[in-house]
Amino acid sequence: MQTTDTPHVASYYAASANPSPTRPALQGETRCDVCVVGAGFTGISAALHLAEQGQQVVVLEAARVGFGASGRNGGQLVNSYSRDMDVIEARYGEQTARALGDMAFEGNWIIRERIARYDIACDLKDGNLFAACNAKQMKALIEHKALWERYGHERLELLEGQAYRQDIGSERYVGALLDHSGGHLHPLNLVLGQAAALESLGGTIHEQTPVDRIEHGEPVRLHTPQGMVVAERVVLAGNAYMKGLLPQMEGKSMPASTQIVTTAPLDAVQAEAILPSDRAVEDCNYLLDYYRLSADRRLIYGGGVSYGGQDPASIEGAIRPKLETTFPQLKGVKVDYAWSGTFLLTLNRLPQFGRINSNVYYAQGYSGHGVTCSHLAGRLIAEVMAGHSERFDAFAGVPQLPFPGGRALSVPLTTLGAWYYRMRDALGI
Repeated sequence: MQTTDTPHVASYYAASANPSPTRPALQGETRCDVCVVGAGFTGISAALHLAEQGQQVVVLEAARVGFGASGRNGGQLVNSYSRDMDVIEARYGEQTARALGDMAFEGNWIIRERIARYDIACDLKDGNLFAACNAKQMKALIEHKALWERYGHERLELLEGQAYRQDIGSERYVGALLDHSGGHLHPLNLVLGQAAALESLGGTIHEQTPVDRIEHGEPVRLHTPQGMVVAERVVLAGNAYMKGLLPQMEGKSMPASTQIVTTAPLDAVQAEAILPSDRAVEDCNYLLDYYRLSADRRLIYGGGVSYGGQDPASIEGAIRPKLETTFPQLKGVKVDYAWSGTFLLTLNRLPQFGRINSNVYYAQGYSGHGVTCSHLAGRLIAEVMAGHSERFDAFAGVPQLPFPGGRALSVPLTTLGAWYYRMRDALGI
């Protein structure tokens, strides 16, 4: 059986990616200490940590390195999780909240350490803002700042009233919270840079190599169209693209997609007018908008969620009204790129970590907060394989419940819930 050559989607990131080699598909049988399925942030982060420990690592990727959400997202470094610490504490207790809270800001620093250690060119810029659209959201940001400070995160600045205008040239907001430790970057170049670092340490990546079947045991055998990997341990890191390799979790997660457009390059005056401090922004709506400038002064603007992973008829048609509401001065601006990215949503909006038997590990379901948390996941997987399981188990111990009715019923129910919250956002209640 021949594999097909699956290219990157036609995104701004793919068009501006650093040069990267084409990695050949797996042919025949190979053996390794650890086989990683999926070459996105989770898989490459885990593989790089493991290679640094001296493990022999083989990565299998069905398409290209960074093909999925890791190479298509908004490129924002946002701390913590999709459910914040107060919700975790209320639902799962103080011990779990403290364990997860101690790691809530670590993924950001892992990324920065990787960029510095391996000299990865990915346009890293500092600072991200949470922008309040109404008084209720502003009150929530004040509480949010106090919550994060309670968990040790001190690099926060509240921008009340019109103070946010020093960072955002829009009249849409009533205030903002600035996280000086956050930031933004070119996500595809970040994962490509880490893949190159992995290969420099002796790791192997096979692209265009989907895994058809896993034969669990000691060792594990992973069957591909033209070969097989025999591995002592396995990491399943395909997230929304796992395709039947983790059936016990499929009813407990749901693919969802978000849409992004990228404008033509703005002139210096336009860029200064909309984002004078060159920081990333996301608003506080349930179905939030997020945006930032690229290194060549394009506005990268995303928003909304399509449940079940289905795209709208026109991505530009869905996003342009949001962009022009935020920045009326850009009305009619040319859009050069429009694409979507599929991520994996969980019912409790917390990531799913776990084991199958004693030698297969998985991490997935970041629910829209995957850039930083996936890098944390890679470190924790390497830790547990080295015999230090406490931090991995803090996530693995969080109960993961199925969506009511499974995936088939969850899409219309979730869409109905999203409509409800969209109305709340619109009414400011």
